Amino acid sequence: MFKGFIDKLKNGLEKTKNNLTGKISDMLSSAVSIDDDLYEELEEILITADIGVETTTYIIDKLKEKIKEQKIKDPSLINQCLKEIIIDILGDEKNSIKPEKTPEIILVIGVNGVGKTTSIGKMCSKLKDSGNKVIMAAADTFRAAAIDQLEVWSRRAGVDIIKHQEGSDPAAVIFDAIQAAKARKADVLICDTAGRLQNKVNLMNELAKMSKVAGREIENAPHHVWLTIDASTGQNGLNQAKIFTEATSVTGIILTKMDGTAKGGIILSIKNELNIPVCFIGVGEKLDDLKEFDLDTYLYSIASGIKDVG
Repeated sequence: MFKGFIDKLKNGLEKTKNNLTGKISDMLSSAVSIDDDLYEELEEILITADIGVETTTYIIDKLKEKIKEQKIKDPSLINQCLKEIIIDILGDEKNSIKPEKTPEIILVIGVNGVGKTTSIGKMCSKLKDSGNKVIMAAADTFRAAAIDQLEVWSRRAGVDIIKHQEGSDPAAVIFDAIQAAKARKADVLICDTAGRLQNKVNLMNELAKMSKVAGREIENAPHHVWLTIDASTGQNGLNQAKIFTEATSVTGIILTKMDGTAKGGIILSIKNELNIPVCFIGVGEKLDDLKEFDLDTYLYSIASGIKDVG
């Protein structure tokens, strides 16, 4: 099963690699000097790969510094500098779904349609298979369909769910779910939330209230706030992340749909501009299509696409 996941991820990263590092390699192979034209062409490649203007500017500035410090004259040597810059941006965080507290309270946030509920179902399944007692909370009470969908995933994952009727106070669902987690000696409580970004003020107030209720019932809760982003949305996903970080302390990113996008450059933008690690990555609809995001295994393969051209 893990090999199947890796194959799907490789296919997704291959699209990003071709769109980003493949173009860089082609450009460097034909360059005769390091000049303004080279920097402008490189900048265009980075921006069109959905890395974004701010992070692109950062990369170009760092590249110029390295070239000056190392007195590089040969364009073919730029590839190593780029690899070092990308690796430096990504860092070396090691992520794990294993709970550190009992019960550990996790809020999963994000706009509707990015894969929140699906990701919650997959995480619950992984945690249960690892021997943990898990409970879901259906705190997206704005839509009856959201509650129904989460209930379907609770059955698929084989975990309990705490829910109220449509239109109920989401914070009340969180309260009841925490009481259930305590009473049933659950290891983890994962809470779905609404994603009505068109009602930004109400949504952010709602998230703040849920966090306050959780913190009142269990010290330092919520222990994690994971923002779900659809990788295929590129810079729109980054903009969503910026909005959510204004309202709550996002501790990690769940990046979905990485098996079918060429916009993997968003990962660099998220890490560079928001300093939020990508914790989990999803590549499909099956229960085992979500894994901890290991930068060494996954993202460094993007940098490896910058081939030696000397």
